Amino acid sequence: MNLEWWIAPWRSEANVWLVVSAFFVALACALPGVFLILRRMALAGDAISHSVLPGIVVAFLFTGSLDSPLLVAGAAASGLIVMLVIEGLHRGAGIREDAATGIAFTAFFAIGVLLLKSYAGKVDLDPDCVLFGSLETAVHGEQWMLAGLAVPRVAASGVLASAGVSLFLALGFPALLISSFDAEHARTAGFRPGVMNVLLMAMVAVVVVVAFQAVGAILAVALLILPGATGLLCAKRVRGVLAVAVAHAAFSSVAGLYLAVALNCNVAAAIVLAGAAAFTGAWLFGPMDGLCLRRKKN
Repeated sequence: MNLEWWIAPWRSEANVWLVVSAFFVALACALPGVFLILRRMALAGDAISHSVLPGIVVAFLFTGSLDSPLLVAGAAASGLIVMLVIEGLHRGAGIREDAATGIAFTAFFAIGVLLLKSYAGKVDLDPDCVLFGSLETAVHGEQWMLAGLAVPRVAASGVLASAGVSLFLALGFPALLISSFDAEHARTAGFRPGVMNVLLMAMVAVVVVVAFQAVGAILAVALLILPGATGLLCAKRVRGVLAVAVAHAAFSSVAGLYLAVALNCNVAAAIVLAGAAAFTGAWLFGPMDGLCLRRKKN
């Protein structure tokens, strides 16, 4: 691979927007994903990313538009219902929480797939794009004019989602931090951990809606979990974990583009694969608990 191979992808404006869109979508998912992992709720993030599918499909069937704010409302409602179902199965039926989560999100995801297969043919909704994403198509879709610049809607949505998540974390960081480690201490300190948990879950539902057009409902969970999991292998403090998560989002977006060019494959899948490679590197060589570092110590 000569220098021209590395430069060539950046000569395409579409590829530049691919990376920009992927970065901001990944960033919007990565930041709340850190707190999901700290709270040992990674499976809950998986549940939300899959269970919002019925809400998105139903909202789209009513509106016929991927740009409608009702998609966010539908996803949030679907996510809330699945969390209530999990709580009901756990407390009411005595089922372990992890088992209840697995039952609920697979059932909701199956409902979403059934709705897709049954009704997607009647409207302009591609099941494969919803499940696996089509970032290449999205950057050529609707554009918004911002300061005289034509910006793909998927990129603008990613920027807005990232800004909203960053503002939420900036305002609620102390409460999120304390309640992630000790809910009782957070309550004693005057915070409301239950409210923060609901707000975090709502934020996750919103970013999943933004992500599903880019990477699909299935791969969105990777963007939620991989950056935070990588950060925990590289940093001690939560702020450091967040910084690594941001770097992970940038790396996976750029490396994913090169991987997609090399393999001529789906960009969303390539981005996730690049992120998984970064996690593997942190697992092997990470300064906190890298496998190779542990072997040297032993």
